[in-house]
Amino acid sequence: MTLTAVAFQDAGLDKWTDDLVFEVTAERIAEYAAATNDPIEAHLKGEVASPVFAVVPTFFSMAPAALEVAPIELLMKLVHGKQDFHFHRAIRPDDVLTCRSRATGYASLSTGSTVTVYAESRDAAGELVNEQWITAFFRGADAGKTVGEQAPTHELDPSVTATEPVAVVDQHIDDDQTFRYSPASGDPMPIHLDDEVARMSGLPGIINHGLCTMAFTSWAALTSFADGDVAKLRRFAVRFAKPVLPGEDMTTRFWDLGAPTGDSTAYGFETTVGDEAVLRDGLAVFDN
Repeated sequence: MTLTAVAFQDAGLDKWTDDLVFEVTAERIAEYAAATNDPIEAHLKGEVASPVFAVVPTFFSMAPAALEVAPIELLMKLVHGKQDFHFHRAIRPDDVLTCRSRATGYASLSTGSTVTVYAESRDAAGELVNEQWITAFFRGADAGKTVGEQAPTHELDPSVTATEPVAVVDQHIDDDQTFRYSPASGDPMPIHLDDEVARMSGLPGIINHGLCTMAFTSWAALTSFADGDVAKLRRFAVRFAKPVLPGEDMTTRFWDLGAPTGDSTAYGFETTVGDEAVLRDGLAVFDN
C-alpha cells in the first residue's frame, strides 16, 4: 500500500480539550440500552448505565483531541482503531460528568498512522468515574515517526484462541440498528446512516457503529460472567478489525485468561461474522 506523507503536529500532544459537562438521565441510559439490544433489566430501566455508554459523554471531545495532532483534511480517512475502557465505578442517573480529552502520542504504521487519545470523566466531586484510551486510525497517511505515549496493550495471544472457549454468544445486528444507535449515542457520522456516503467512502454500504458492536459484546460478557452486574467490570477493550453490516449475525467467543491480580479475573474474546474477525484482542476484566 502506498502511503501519503503527512505532517502531524507534536504541539497538539497533551493539549486538553475544553471541559464538556454531561447530565446523565435514566431516559438516556435506557435509550442507549435499547439501541444496543441490551437484555439487562437494570440498563433497560435506566437504573445504571451499560459499560460502553461511557463513550456518550466524551464523544464530542475525542475527535477534536485527535485533530490537534492530525490535520483536519484527514478527517474523512479516520476510523476507530481501538477502544479501551477503565472503569472506576458505573455511571448512574443524575450523575453530572465533566469530560475532557487529550492526544498522548501518534505512530506510523505500514497501512496508515494512529493518534492515541486519552479521555476522562469525573463526577461532581471531581472523582474519576472512568478513563478511556482511543486509538484513531488514519488510512493511508504516513506520519513518518512514532512519538509520545501509546495506548495500553491488550493483545490476545493466538495460542489462546486455538483452545476451546469458555463461553460462546451469538447475536444479530438488526436492519435498523444504526438508525436507533445514532440518536442514542449522539454519533451522527453519515457512513452509518447514508448508503451513498458509505459507498463513496469505500465501504460496501452502511456499517454498524463500531462502538455499537462493542456494546453488544459488553452485555455478552456481563451476562456470561457477572450475572449482568456492570459494577463488577473494571476494564473492557477491543481492536476493531472489520465493519459489521446491518442484518448480519455475529459470534463472540470468550477464553479464561486467569487472574491478573488476586482480586480480578480476565477473559479474552474475539467476535466474528462467519469466518472473519470483526473484533480482535478483546479483553474483559472483572472483580472477583
